[in-house]
Amino acid sequence: MNEARDDLNAPLGPLRDRMRGPVYLPGMDEYDRERTGFQRVAAHRPAMIVGAGQEQDVRAAVRFAAAHGTRVAVQASGHGLGRPLEGGVLISTRRMSGVDVDARHRTAWVEPGASWQQVIDAAAPHGLAPLSGSSPGVGAVSYTLGGGVGLLARRHGFAADHVRRLDLVTADGRHHRVTPDDEPDLFWALRGGGGNFGVVTGMEIDLVPVSRIYGGGLYFDVRQVPEVLDGWHRWTATVPDEMTSAVAMLPFPDLPMVPESLRGRHVAQVQISWLGPVEQGRLVVEPLRALGGLLRETLREMPYTESGTVFDEPDRPHAYRSRNALLRDLEPDALSALTKLAGPSAPVMCVVGLRHLGGALAEPPPLASAVSHREAAYSLNVLSPVEPGQEELVHTVQDEAVAPFAERTLGRSLNFSYGRLTKDQVRSAFSAEAYRRLTETRAVYDPQSMFHSNHVIPPAIRT
Repeated sequence: MNEARDDLNAPLGPLRDRMRGPVYLPGMDEYDRERTGFQRVAAHRPAMIVGAGQEQDVRAAVRFAAAHGTRVAVQASGHGLGRPLEGGVLISTRRMSGVDVDARHRTAWVEPGASWQQVIDAAAPHGLAPLSGSSPGVGAVSYTLGGGVGLLARRHGFAADHVRRLDLVTADGRHHRVTPDDEPDLFWALRGGGGNFGVVTGMEIDLVPVSRIYGGGLYFDVRQVPEVLDGWHRWTATVPDEMTSAVAMLPFPDLPMVPESLRGRHVAQVQISWLGPVEQGRLVVEPLRALGGLLRETLREMPYTESGTVFDEPDRPHAYRSRNALLRDLEPDALSALTKLAGPSAPVMCVVGLRHLGGALAEPPPLASAVSHREAAYSLNVLSPVEPGQEELVHTVQDEAVAPFAERTLGRSLNFSYGRLTKDQVRSAFSAEAYRRLTETRAVYDPQSMFHSNHVIPPAIRT
């Protein structure tokens, strides 16, 4: 496939006639706004943008791209952009943001531009919740295609395991109703294999009977409690599956907009999501408080609609890259090295994130999917903001931070890999058998690699 074709600027009348949404070309007033997502290291630079308002728009855009021999990329919120598209057709799905809840069957139909917050808000009046992620502004569909490890993960598992149906437009512009009975290979591949097989125009997911959680953050001074990561690690070995937790370690600037108790400190923020009686949750968390050096606490019972406050992640678009590793376990020496390598003296800012996995995430799913490395006990993520000209330095620092865990690394999670990955790095996200099957599935549905995704799974070469 060609990355760009000049003849995309040919008359677009027939295409526009079939569409509800707008079409933008370079130089038009809305072109830059439409192509720019949350991730600001780089942006797509397509030859044409289709602002899809319905599935018919998606089919028309895909057929147009196929007729012109060019690539297609899809963008909803743009949180995970790692490989920008140069030339070709960008399908913007943000206008397709409908959510339809079936309270009786505890399901929701979610369009590709809907954020998790929109799904959460639609489900909440029925006492239900989706298996949403820590950042509610992320697109629900793209998150789920990568597997999905969220706030209820240790109790309910991967978001991908709770998908019932997907609607998909493949490289030939055809609609597919993808279920375990209809298109079983695609159903397996889409749940965990990302956006390599077509454009998802909707998905049906399970909802769970959750309306409130006990959650928030415990903020520790790393200088006073240098063993805080090891303390959290030892604590995770004692907690039930109702507890999903993580810890983020980062240096806070000494600036007025930062809470006074955190200014200028190297902070470890333990993030808590407890799915059970509040009083029991308080008791489960007590050993963490006993570590000492507590600067701030925001734990409270909250409606699930406010679950985004648990991780309290930035909601302003910015430039960042990350390095991820799925780990069998954690060792005190490696945690100590991580604290030093990614601490305040690092040449670039590092936000170190550790997530406790296991529980339902480690259980075999009712229906097999491409999600791999379920035996991982922890996820390590090192994320850094990127200033102009710093990308190579960021990669070097992040590689050094993850290096002490090499012997314990099983692979990586695509959900937390924000950046351009090599073929071998993408392969490491899957078991050997899963990767082989994914390449074979792509060879069936997108043999010319028309779809441009962040994490490329190439079609198998047929002999």
